Amino acid sequence: MQNVYLGIVLAPLFGAIIAGLFGRKIGRAGAHWVTIIGVAVSFLLSLVVLQHHVLDGAEPYNGTVYTWMMIEGIRLEVGFLVDNLTAVMITTVSFVSLMVHIYTIGYMHDDDGYQRFFSYIALFTFSMLMLVMANNFLQLFFGWEAVGLVSYLLIGFWYKRESAIFAGLKAFLVNRVGDFGFLLGIAAVLMAFNSLDYADVFAAAPLLAKVTVQVLPGVDWSLMTLICILLFIGAMGKSAQVPLHVWLPDSMEGPTPISALIHAATMVTAGIFMVARMSPLFELSETALSFVLVIGSITALFMGFLGIVQNDIKRVIAYSTLSQLGYMAVALGVSAYSAAIFHLMTHAFFKALLFLGAGSVIIALHHEQDIRKMGGLWKYMPITWFTFLLGTLALIGTPGFAGFYSKDSILEAVHYSRIAGAGFAYVAVMLGVFVTSFYSFRLYFIVFHGQERMDHHTREHLHETPAVVTVPLILLAIPSVIIGAMTIEPLLFGNGFGGSIFVAAEHDVLAHLKEHFHGAISFALHGLTGLPFLLVLAGFGSAFYLYMVKPELPDLIQRRFARLYDIMDRKYLFDEIYQSVFMRGSRNLGTALWKYADAGLIDGLLVNGTARLVGWFAAVTRHLQTGFLYTYAFAMIIGLLILLTWFVTR
Repeated sequence: MQNVYLGIVLAPLFGAIIAGLFGRKIGRAGAHWVTIIGVAVSFLLSLVVLQHHVLDGAEPYNGTVYTWMMIEGIRLEVGFLVDNLTAVMITTVSFVSLMVHIYTIGYMHDDDGYQRFFSYIALFTFSMLMLVMANNFLQLFFGWEAVGLVSYLLIGFWYKRESAIFAGLKAFLVNRVGDFGFLLGIAAVLMAFNSLDYADVFAAAPLLAKVTVQVLPGVDWSLMTLICILLFIGAMGKSAQVPLHVWLPDSMEGPTPISALIHAATMVTAGIFMVARMSPLFELSETALSFVLVIGSITALFMGFLGIVQNDIKRVIAYSTLSQLGYMAVALGVSAYSAAIFHLMTHAFFKALLFLGAGSVIIALHHEQDIRKMGGLWKYMPITWFTFLLGTLALIGTPGFAGFYSKDSILEAVHYSRIAGAGFAYVAVMLGVFVTSFYSFRLYFIVFHGQERMDHHTREHLHETPAVVTVPLILLAIPSVIIGAMTIEPLLFGNGFGGSIFVAAEHDVLAHLKEHFHGAISFALHGLTGLPFLLVLAGFGSAFYLYMVKPELPDLIQRRFARLYDIMDRKYLFDEIYQSVFMRGSRNLGTALWKYADAGLIDGLLVNGTARLVGWFAAVTRHLQTGFLYTYAFAMIIGLLILLTWFVTR
């Protein structure tokens, strides 16, 4: 099977290299064929791995592919850990990536950077697969940084736009903040365990559960708490948790296919996966779990609020991603790691569907993204409309749809949890259900129903997008509907994840949920009578009334609550604060260092000051050079007397 594992990661890399280095020679068709075939091979091999490990119950594979070096007994190597968790992740990543690759043919058809884009998205897929399949922290960090680098290239793909340049740089810098914490966490692991191998670290972790360290003098910290919080800071950057979330909405500056790939299967899911993989460490620190829980709760609720005031079709979906990532973090915080990965998987399908559906609308409207210039599109784009509706129903958690099973599992898990912060989290995620339903149907009604607000020329040329765009929508819509019901029992209550996720008995909230689980159909029927579904209906009803029955009301509400709207429209002032404090502060610090440290101290005092001192000393001493012999003789006598006096009086 080792060759299969190698094929999964190397096939997209091969396609990326060919399209990137030889794009001009193979042409546009050659570029998309070589990358699509590479990702398709990766997906088919992932299905083989899924069959082998999940369905057939094979033992996990943990092996070294290549040893890079050994330093004082510490092995730095490339290796794979392939278990049930890995199998689920690589199948999800490769399938969504394949759909995005096919879709890109239609979306980027007229773009000058066609070959370059295909190279980047294939490289993105390779980076994510390397991260997911890693069996050690070194390879994890390689994949971690690689997805960050490629996301920078893709977000700033249209590099002639100032906004794209800024967005790419913003994503890169914000992620560097999180990655610094992540790197410190890995360093702490290396310091404590003297190994970077997952198996070694997980095996030794219980022995160090009670160990404390002093980060600050006189203050003892649990070693596990320190490691886990530092690792999660990395996840806060990658998975866009408050306050390191600011880069994700701006990533919409990249082409729509990469928005779908980043938000659905790569990059943002890396942090969630990492915490689930590190469950043997996080289970040893309730403090770290509470930290994850509170951060996730804040993200789930307050980022959802911002989706209500957005008028860019992609940004509404982007804030939906932020909110759903918060739900996943909440699940991690209550030790429902399986539920987090389950929601990650279902979310990947319907979120990719929503983004690609938005892209289909953008294509049809000649790259118009303002929802205020849309309306009534269901008549012109029936496939896009219907698949978008299915994605919306999955996102809000409609009973029977994929998102329902994963989201309701998280809600129930939080309800059963007794960890610190669980009460606040439960309120936040419940309110988030209403908010999600409201902004999702707001988007749906404004775009596909109601008054047609596009200009006459656009309306005349409106039609459904080509099959290369709509077929991926249909293929993503199918799992968005059925995958939840098909997989909830094995993944949450069976042996779907095998031994790849560890949960302490006192934290096993899914065990309580299992007691009340009687099959997918019963779960869905029970959901029809639960509070979450009532909140979904409330969100739907509110959106329908405001945007279909009384469309003039939203403007009145906006004017009435202008100050609140302004704060939300400015994203809680996060960008202003960061630019004022950190960006401007950094510039001021740099200016001060240049003016006072470089120009004043180094150049002025040390370099020029030394030169002036030497000049002054030369100017003084030259007066002693008279050219008369008696002067030098007198100086010698004086010097001799001083020496004799010193020796005599010692």
